[in-house]
Amino acid sequence: MEYYKYLRQYVGQQPIILPGSVVIILNEHSEVLLQKRTEGCWGLPGGLMDLGESYEQVAIREVYEETGLTINGLKLLNVFSGADYYLKVQNGDELYSVTAVYYTNDVSGELNIDYSESEKMQYFPLHNLPNGLTDEYRGFIEEYLNLEKAHA
Repeated sequence: MEYYKYLRQYVGQQPIILPGSVVIILNEHSEVLLQKRTEGCWGLPGGLMDLGESYEQVAIREVYEETGLTINGLKLLNVFSGADYYLKVQNGDELYSVTAVYYTNDVSGELNIDYSESEKMQYFPLHNLPNGLTDEYRGFIEEYLNLEKAHA
């Protein structure tokens, strides 16, 4: 059982802190891989931590589960947390996310979409992101772009 589901048995819909990871995956054209979730919003591949996992392990596992891709060479962009990352999801559950955001262009394998979580996956130019990308994910990508600008 996923850890957050175990916690929910005890706290119901009250706010909890949920750690997780997402990854900015870049192809050879410096385009970012986004997934259109089944709820209709675009986002980055990733998910929630299970007991005993590191943030890096979460990133690697979730990307593989959701995309079929193997990632290496993860670089930490930042860890995002605090009041700005409070969510109340459709079923009424409340949470504060603590999200480690990584980036990499070291990717192998064939894209294989997990349709239980995603409608589709597509690479987008970093300066031409789709409508429906959540503010949270847009902020992660903007921070990556600021980092790239600083290193240019």
